Amino acid sequence: MYVHVIQNFSANKGIKFSYKPLLTGLILNLVLFSCYTFPMPAKNTAHIEHLSKDKKLHKVLLAAKPAAIKKHKNICLRLCASIMSQQLSTKVADVIYKRFLLLYNGEEPTPQQILDTPFDKLRGVGLSNAKVNYVQNVARFILAHEMDDKKLYKMTNDEIIETLTQIKGVGRWTVEMLLMFTLGREDVFAVDDLGIQQAMAKVYKIDMTDKKAMKEKMLKISAKWAPYRTYACLCLWRYKDAG
Repeated sequence: MYVHVIQNFSANKGIKFSYKPLLTGLILNLVLFSCYTFPMPAKNTAHIEHLSKDKKLHKVLLAAKPAAIKKHKNICLRLCASIMSQQLSTKVADVIYKRFLLLYNGEEPTPQQILDTPFDKLRGVGLSNAKVNYVQNVARFILAHEMDDKKLYKMTNDEIIETLTQIKGVGRWTVEMLLMFTLGREDVFAVDDLGIQQAMAKVYKIDMTDKKAMKEKMLKISAKWAPYRTYACLCLWRYKDAG
């Protein structure tokens, strides 16, 4: 990919022209003819090179769109959103989350605001009784342990999993999704995710009838993907969705 850079010499205060026609002609020539092409810095492709060593996964990488990982703020809210989306389609989960934000005039609420919201109001956005309790559990835990974004970003993946799974309603899978999609961690493998299981079963011809044996094989295969297992998961999800 390339970008075109046009130098505007008229902005150089050290150069003065006595004749306006000369200046005008020079600017026009620069705009029309003086376009210099420079290659943009190459994107980080280390994960692609590493994952491509697995020949079977390499085929998945070729078929999938490039995967990107981003970091987000307000980790408490993202964890609540992850709970809200459990066992729901993406479309339904989005509707519920938008209704949830409308309780706070479209703004992202603080943990205290979530706790201060009446139970019935939270139920009114489409959450089950259990999910309302779980969301409130998250807000209560975050406040009690003074867990802010800065503190969580400093913790390792295992430390975060060990800490947040103490919250009733928050399982390992939920925290793994948080690590991937909120904290932007590159080396997370969601062995319990049904989509990952189905994709790997298809790609690596794994028998899904024996869950224990299946997971052991998945973990053995995925160990070779470290330290970029999150990217592998993203590609496997897209591979599954593509049919």
